[in-house]
Amino acid sequence: MRMVTVGPPWGLEALAFTDQDVPDPKPGEVLVRIQASSLNYHDYLLLSGRVRSADRFIPLADGAGEVVSVGADVSRFAVGDRVLSTFFPGWHDGPVGADKKGRIPGTHGHGFAVEYVACPEAAFTRQPEGFTMTEAATLPCAGLTAWNALNVCARITPGDWVLTQGTGAVSIFALQFAKAGGARVIATSSSDGKLERLKALGADYVINYKTEPKWGAFAKEITNGRGVDIVVDVGGGPVRESIAACRIGGSISVVGHLAGGAGEFPTVEIVLKSISISGVSVGSHASQRAMISAIEANKIKPVVDSTFPLDRIKEAFAYQESQRHFGKIAIEI
Repeated sequence: MRMVTVGPPWGLEALAFTDQDVPDPKPGEVLVRIQASSLNYHDYLLLSGRVRSADRFIPLADGAGEVVSVGADVSRFAVGDRVLSTFFPGWHDGPVGADKKGRIPGTHGHGFAVEYVACPEAAFTRQPEGFTMTEAATLPCAGLTAWNALNVCARITPGDWVLTQGTGAVSIFALQFAKAGGARVIATSSSDGKLERLKALGADYVINYKTEPKWGAFAKEITNGRGVDIVVDVGGGPVRESIAACRIGGSISVVGHLAGGAGEFPTVEIVLKSISISGVSVGSHASQRAMISAIEANKIKPVVDSTFPLDRIKEAFAYQESQRHFGKIAIEI
């Protein structure tokens, strides 16, 4: 089987193709023919060496494929089932804990830039009905992060105001999930063209944060001075504008660190407005199953910007680095 590996020194040029024998599933494992993956900012940080990882490994945290063989004692899946990877294979349900967050695919263990994987059956869930492999592969990291930000940490209700930031995959999923939950959405971007695309996806109001640097106050005006209920914050840097946008008793779900993660923390404003701030770390298998059910019930389809074959993975990462994409960048394997 063909696979991609990466290791020190880091960077696009460190990506290398190699061949290896197809593994046999052990007891409790399924052998999955991986047919699609997708790129996440998490993958880019590992590739660039900005986040520490193990020695040379197979990248990509997302994987969608078909079961082609099963080991002894497998009961959850059968040959022919379409399965979806999980970001935290050990986090099945309940609150997160250190014991549940180990062995992230493509970080502490091999990921899905490979044709076949043999993994415990408990590391997979089913895919949404009617999804292509490429569509399914967009969900385990970005989709589930957005789902947890709105439905586990913040618990949106119909009529809520939700503010999303930018046009990355998490923000677009958050827009889609918020609208499916009956919420009203204010979306931000620095591109007028991308703002029009967000409106086409259902955003009720849009703000160009380059031309409206005080976008938090502007968002509050849109809500007639009340403020938004939930901000899905993908910056992870200065949160002052997110706080300005929030109503008293509102919440901020921090899901990323595009700004580098070292921002100001205006304690006084947070206390005076009784704002809850939650760090969102993807989610559990139970949350992934709930998200899949909601996707099916609401007929949500992911926004896939572009698709690259595995042998053009360097080009795919270069395109991600350019930040020109709108939604997910997928890899077909």
